[in-house]
Amino acid sequence: MLDLGCRYGALTREYAEGNEVLGLDVDREALAEAAKLGIETRWADVEEPLDLPAESFDVVVAGELLEHMRAPDELVAEARRVLRPGGRIVVSVPNAFRLKNRLRFLAGRPPERDPTHLHLFTPAAVGELLREFDDVSLRYAVGRFVRLHGRLMANVIVASARKPG
Repeated sequence: MLDLGCRYGALTREYAEGNEVLGLDVDREALAEAAKLGIETRWADVEEPLDLPAESFDVVVAGELLEHMRAPDELVAEARRVLRPGGRIVVSVPNAFRLKNRLRFLAGRPPERDPTHLHLFTPAAVGELLREFDDVSLRYAVGRFVRLHGRLMANVIVASARKPG
């Protein structure tokens, strides 16, 4: 597994056990903490082409990362390059489509308060980002009222897709 932008390993710890995981990040302190999970870590700027061989991973994870990227489509293309045929990509992004953001916009306020978020993703935008993959699946997570209407109530969009081949 390749964990892009692994940070301290908050998400990594959920799938590290029983898997070979390589975690990449630009924060050396965070990588030192992630390494304590027993995974391999490596400093890398994921805004640049990955120094990894093509078709070398079964799974690529980019959790809460794409919204911070200058060119998220380029990172998704790199993830596709390093995935083996039939491998899966799993991404999560804040749900810009959620009702809370819409109400903020209607009130004349920006829908996002985080200045590090360079992109806002709707479900359609996530699907478009993964257009080169097969079996794209979107799920909605995090929020008290997700069960009522995921697209409008979820804080997070989680997507997974399979590399053709």
